[in-house]
Amino acid sequence: MWDAVRERSARLGAVSSPLASVKVAILGPGTVGSEVVRLLTQEAGDLAARVGAPLEIIGVYVRDTSKDRGPHLPQSLLTSDASALVAQADVVVELMGGIEPARTLILEAIAGGASVVTANKALVAAHGPELYEAADAANVDLYFEAAVAGAIPLVRPVRESLAGDHITRILGIVNGTTNYILDEMTRRGLDYDVALKQAQELGYAEADPTADVEGHDAAAKAAILASLAFHQRVALDDVYCEGISAITSEDVIAARETRQVIKLLAIAERTEGGVTVRVHPALVGEDHPLAGVHGAFNAVFIEAESAGGLMFYGQGAGGTPTASAVLGDIVSVARHKATGGKGPLESNYAVHEVLPIDAALTRYCIRMAVEDRPGVLASVAAVFEQHGVGIEIVRQVPGQTHAGLILSTYAAPERDLRATVEGLRASDAVAEVKSVLRIEGE
Repeated sequence: MWDAVRERSARLGAVSSPLASVKVAILGPGTVGSEVVRLLTQEAGDLAARVGAPLEIIGVYVRDTSKDRGPHLPQSLLTSDASALVAQADVVVELMGGIEPARTLILEAIAGGASVVTANKALVAAHGPELYEAADAANVDLYFEAAVAGAIPLVRPVRESLAGDHITRILGIVNGTTNYILDEMTRRGLDYDVALKQAQELGYAEADPTADVEGHDAAAKAAILASLAFHQRVALDDVYCEGISAITSEDVIAARETRQVIKLLAIAERTEGGVTVRVHPALVGEDHPLAGVHGAFNAVFIEAESAGGLMFYGQGAGGTPTASAVLGDIVSVARHKATGGKGPLESNYAVHEVLPIDAALTRYCIRMAVEDRPGVLASVAAVFEQHGVGIEIVRQVPGQTHAGLILSTYAAPERDLRATVEGLRASDAVAEVKSVLRIEGE
């Protein structure tokens, strides 16, 4: 088949490949790595035609070469010498996760002239600038489509397809584990702990789920997306991060009664004063498209000045879906190796100030227990008026000891909303502020 590809390229006047094959090294034998090896082997003919040269797997780095890795990872490919492997490669595919030794090995690969494909969102969020600069200096590619939303093509549209537009806002579900947990709490009435255990049993959540449920995974993805969308470096420390572990069944029920659902959202927005990037649970209306994102799926809305609103939806995790995104990157960087060319450089010319969440404009839904006596509503309203926050909706809920009160605000700066909540906690009229959730997507 490869002879036919060469013949067709010659007829079309294509540049002949300077490489007999593109040598691919894979770091990490996990679920995604195994699928990548399988697809590279199974689809070798088609991939060679797309690249312009055959893709040759020269090795897979593993810590223990004696362990049986299954039929898709033959022993002949396994090596425990990662540095020696990357030194021979044209393309290095990093699927190990974590910061080290992934960072060191990627820098070694770049220094040796290899292009890099990675799915490591924590590494890109924490050390992206260092990796970009090294890749630019070495004139090689750094691709990371699978680092943000699994199988969903998102990085390439943001940094290439929308490069001529001005993105103003990104709003989305970028963590499948938390979406699965919240969805089970909403649709099946499960408690948080039960839904989390179920997610772990199904393989959606790790034994230590902290990175997912406390929002750290989504925050890393938000930092990457914001950096690409706003053409400036947004560090992981710039992202406000709040997880879902405090969400209760009572919160879910209260949301349902107001025709809303709770989702963990990543939000990056550009305002007149700068940009804000945040991850937190929020209420969205049942008629909003994000409310219909079930299970471990992801969905991201992008708002741009010229393109308007765009939505990306699909599987955000899993071996085969993520491997699809990795393969797309491998084809792109290998084609550059085979026929010449280079992918986009880092775009970081902008100087927007990265603002704290206090500057973000949002809405609150506040659920509280109040004293059951005349004048309570007036006392509560006075707290809102003191901080310049308007009340949009008030709902009263009967209670045994105290009356229940649920208030939704108009949009206001986060700092004013937060001060209002503190004022409510200090008020003699309020027995307890039970829950505070932001309202987004309206």
